Amino acid sequence: MRRTLLTVLAAGVPLAAALWVPTASAETANTASAPLGCRSLPVKAPAGTKVESVTAVSHAAGTVDVPPVTPLPGAQIPDVPAFCDVTVTLTHPGRGDHAKVRVWLPLNGWNGRLQTIGGQAYAAGDYGAGLAAAVKNGYAAATTDAGVGTYIDTSWALTGEGKVDTALLKNFASRSEHEAAVVAKDVIDGFYNRPASYAYFNGCSTGGRQGYMEAQRYPDDYDGILANAPAINWDEFEVATLWPQVVMNNEKTYPTSCEFKTFTDAAVKACDPLDGVKDGLVNDPARCDFDPRRLIGTKVVCDGKELTITAADAAVVRKIWDGPRTASGRKLWSGVPVGADLSALAGVTPPDANGNVEGAPFPVPAAWVRTWVQKQPSSDLTKITYSEFTRLFKQSEAEYDKIIGTDDPDLSAFRESGGKLLSWHGRADQYIPDQGTVTYRKQVERELGGAKKVDDFYRLFLAPGTAHCGLNNGSGAAADDLGALRTWVEKGKAPRTLPATLINAEHKSVTRDLCSYPSVSRYDGHGDPAVASSFRCVLPSRH
Repeated sequence: MRRTLLTVLAAGVPLAAALWVPTASAETANTASAPLGCRSLPVKAPAGTKVESVTAVSHAAGTVDVPPVTPLPGAQIPDVPAFCDVTVTLTHPGRGDHAKVRVWLPLNGWNGRLQTIGGQAYAAGDYGAGLAAAVKNGYAAATTDAGVGTYIDTSWALTGEGKVDTALLKNFASRSEHEAAVVAKDVIDGFYNRPASYAYFNGCSTGGRQGYMEAQRYPDDYDGILANAPAINWDEFEVATLWPQVVMNNEKTYPTSCEFKTFTDAAVKACDPLDGVKDGLVNDPARCDFDPRRLIGTKVVCDGKELTITAADAAVVRKIWDGPRTASGRKLWSGVPVGADLSALAGVTPPDANGNVEGAPFPVPAAWVRTWVQKQPSSDLTKITYSEFTRLFKQSEAEYDKIIGTDDPDLSAFRESGGKLLSWHGRADQYIPDQGTVTYRKQVERELGGAKKVDDFYRLFLAPGTAHCGLNNGSGAAADDLGALRTWVEKGKAPRTLPATLINAEHKSVTRDLCSYPSVSRYDGHGDPAVASSFRCVLPSRH
């Protein structure tokens, strides 16, 4: 792809940008179609920041090359219209940070809207795939790196003295996302000579958490927020998702991925009919009471070797499904949902020469516990006892809830601003238990007067059998979630259902109308179980 650097302004020039200045009146219709180019234009620094530098790169129409960023491979996004890529670098004076805000501006056919793209894991923003998709759909697109690292790079977390860099953590937690909204709107206004008609946020996982934080702390930034599989309750669930490793290490039992899958398949088969029909989906994993001890003695063939499931294997699975508890039995957090891939958080190393294995924790919770909680990036997580786990869980709550918890249920300011929040969460999410999102929604209902009042501006949809960020990540399942949000924001039509295509336990596609929480989907007693029209949304008997 041809890339022409038009302007690179020196660092320290606070109010300069490389953008196009219209020579004629800007379009006032929803779609701007006049050909545009890149030239200079002032950018105002958000409160508390200084603009260090601004660059603009003109991109011809064609393929966008997304660089490989560990652990993800690169990608190529074809048929992207010509756009101007503007990067504004901000700093908080005295903090030594350098946060980049990128804004991609279509040179033709702008639809009059801003779409900001959130991040994943420890990456605060997008590396090009989300931005390119937004531009292909006519949006001006924005993202920020918050001045931190990539997906699993947490080298920024501690200062040279081994203390938590609170300035960068605040950037990652909330501050930079708000500043990106301010910068993007300013850039758009100057570039097209008119403001965006609507501003949307779009994120999943870390991006979902960022969307909830925007609604909680910066309620005027966006008209609509799409925040899926949100990593809210960050200070709690990040420690909680290390639990499978703690269980295996303390029980000194490490089931193989084949054995884990055997437990999962058996549980899904047993609990599939609980919603009234066998369709390869478990509508509510929390209702599944399958006892893993039923599989003790079962033979499993794994990589050509026959294994026998033991009582110790069943005990490990039972504890992982149940979730972390204190030594006295008090529940700390939800476990991995029944139906989710257990090996995602309960990973193990390949056998050594003697056939021995050890736990291989998922990098995100491992980094959180080692770096932010223990403040020892090289600490040995295999030594964490059950009692030590409880202490670490409580320590994380105490130190980080106010910074990154993202669990404030008072969304009254967002409601009053006219904003709309739409979320879906997979019920087989292997990384972020969906019960955390359900609990948060209940807390908002209690805070703001019940489900009906909350439905006016915040709707949650739960997707059976769906893995982490699984509806729109290329796994085969899909939903037009952003379209539903736009219709709600711009036409006032709230989504009662979210039509979706799901992948069931038999790896077959089925259609479902996901129900707006607290409603649940029920089979009507006849019709094809693979078709959405055979189901209806009803309120559960207890909520």
